[in-house]
Amino acid sequence: MKTWISGGSIVTNDDHDSVLEADLLLGDGGRIEAVVPRGGEIPGGGVVRVVDASGCAVIPGFVQAHVHLCQVLFRGMADDLPLLDWLKERIWPFEAAHTPVSLAASAELGLLEMMRAGTTTILDMGTVRHHDEVFAAMERAKMRGFSGKTMMDAGADVPAGLRESTDESLAESDALYKRWHGGAGGLLGYAYAPRFILSCTERLFRGVAERAKENGALLHSHAAEHPGEREAVRGILGRDDVDALQEWGFWGKNVLLAHGVQLDDAQADAAAAAGTRFVHCPSANLKLGSGIARVHELLARGVPMALGADGAPCNNNLDPFVELRHAALLAKVRSGTTTLPAKQAFRLATIDGARALGLDDKIGKIAPNYEADLAIVRLDAPHIEPGGDVHSRLVYAATARDVTHVFVRGEEVVRHGEHLRLDQERVLARAREEAKQLAARAL
Repeated sequence: MKTWISGGSIVTNDDHDSVLEADLLLGDGGRIEAVVPRGGEIPGGGVVRVVDASGCAVIPGFVQAHVHLCQVLFRGMADDLPLLDWLKERIWPFEAAHTPVSLAASAELGLLEMMRAGTTTILDMGTVRHHDEVFAAMERAKMRGFSGKTMMDAGADVPAGLRESTDESLAESDALYKRWHGGAGGLLGYAYAPRFILSCTERLFRGVAERAKENGALLHSHAAEHPGEREAVRGILGRDDVDALQEWGFWGKNVLLAHGVQLDDAQADAAAAAGTRFVHCPSANLKLGSGIARVHELLARGVPMALGADGAPCNNNLDPFVELRHAALLAKVRSGTTTLPAKQAFRLATIDGARALGLDDKIGKIAPNYEADLAIVRLDAPHIEPGGDVHSRLVYAATARDVTHVFVRGEEVVRHGEHLRLDQERVLARAREEAKQLAARAL
């Protein structure tokens, strides 16, 4: 059945950042069939389901281009530590303690949180084992996105449950690619995901880069995140991680690197020339003391960028509205009050994220023939009224609780705040129980 969304302000993400007082027709095939001026008739007639969006903005679904579904169960268990201690003392032991059941519980809790907040596409980095569970959870929830098992074939203080050989890591990643890439009718894709230079060999990075040349897969890692990390990498390699990655072929338009806080001008220019993408994770950078990424300068130099929440233990939520607000405000502290205005910040969280993932011909805009990945956001709550620019209200005032409906490829997956595919009480109960058992195993 077709869906008619009426009465809302349509945030199109077109070249002019137009906001239209119009109605939307979503077709049976999951695409946007028509954008109709307010008061117009439903094209083609027939039976449609009507969704009233009066007092709301209808927006492209948020794209979170760096998250860790495997870490959601660790929320509140890894606070107030610097990055490398945070990893070694908390995150790696917790990840090593995962079972297939606990990993599924973690993934479902993260998906429930993000989708209720209007996120419709993610790029996820998993843990070393049991990664089929993450993809299966994404399919159940109908989350669009890419994911990959994390790859770790080197490094100090890595628990036995996470250590793997180079050949094992490559083989398992290849098998996951074959099982899941293009899955769920094309909603799912595989991304090869070496964790970062401190836990991966040059051979591993070169191996996944060669595979991506053959199959076009995305490559995903962390780089230039924290001063302590940069110092440790220089102590081992005598140079920065991004310079090594560039030499090893882990560079270019299919590469997404989380953070980029420590990039210098020459490295930024090299990324811009190659089209290497960086994902800004402002809340995580603040909590781990990594610094404030100079987003305005990187964008001005032509570095393609997207936005992500990172993980629940270093954020501590996966709310796209929080990242939007933090990104816009921190840019003003770093680079001046006129930088990263609301419209540009909103694009960073939607169409720019879609472009970083190679999906901007499918999602990220509201226009005929685009796939209907949408969210409806109330603009008539006391903390948003009495009015003003729609982009400003979305970036600076709206919150996750203002999202009422979410659609992925035209299917309504959230209605009046309730996820229609994931049972919230069951997800929460299982997450609570599995978190207790996981912590006991890890600590």
